[in-house]
Amino acid sequence: MSRHEPMFNIPGSVLAVIGFLFGLHVLRLSLPEVLDSWLTIALAFIPARYAGFADAIPGGEIAAVTSFLTYAAVHGDLFHLAINVAWLVAFGGVVANRIGTVRFLLFFAFCAIAGAVTFLACNPGLMAPMIGASGAVSGLMGATMRFLFSALDREGLRGLRESPQRVPLMPLGQALTDRRVLLVTGAFLVANFLAVLGLGGISAGGIAWEAHLGGYVAGLLCFGFFERAQPSIHQIGQL
Repeated sequence: MSRHEPMFNIPGSVLAVIGFLFGLHVLRLSLPEVLDSWLTIALAFIPARYAGFADAIPGGEIAAVTSFLTYAAVHGDLFHLAINVAWLVAFGGVVANRIGTVRFLLFFAFCAIAGAVTFLACNPGLMAPMIGASGAVSGLMGATMRFLFSALDREGLRGLRESPQRVPLMPLGQALTDRRVLLVTGAFLVANFLAVLGLGGISAGGIAWEAHLGGYVAGLLCFGFFERAQPSIHQIGQL
């Protein structure tokens, strides 16, 4: 008898992140507009904080430290939140099932910080706030590139759903030369470029492409540091 496998196997850690994101959004909706605006700016990542304006921006010096991470919890509207949650489900579930709750949360935070650092490097002194979890989610996508095609080569998507932790990690050097990884990365770059140009009605100021690219590259390059001990591709073939 064949067993029906769910399309997504969402672990509790991903559901917890999703619940937190929605909970914060609902809380903001319940606040007076002035208070919501203050909270949003206090949590948002604003490069001007590091150009001598931290004390003049809600959140002050504390936010100059915390906003490298807190910006990822805030979203402009429900559509913005839903898009990031959809991508979080698509890529976060398999990453969390592979590396476990604690490592997943640390990796999610790491990619969010990498996105903020990249945004800061590209926009020094900018007063406009950046919000949204897309930098962290992009990092999850980059991480998935390190084992997605290994899974497809071995068992297909079934192995990725049932036991992603057993899929061998593609060595970084191989990942950077694998045509499939390069194709996906190229498509990701093009999609961000088109979005900046206004694809789908998104204005150039409406997408933090720098955070997307920073998170993706961080996820692709650094995912191996968050891995549990895994057998190599050659060892897997001898099992």
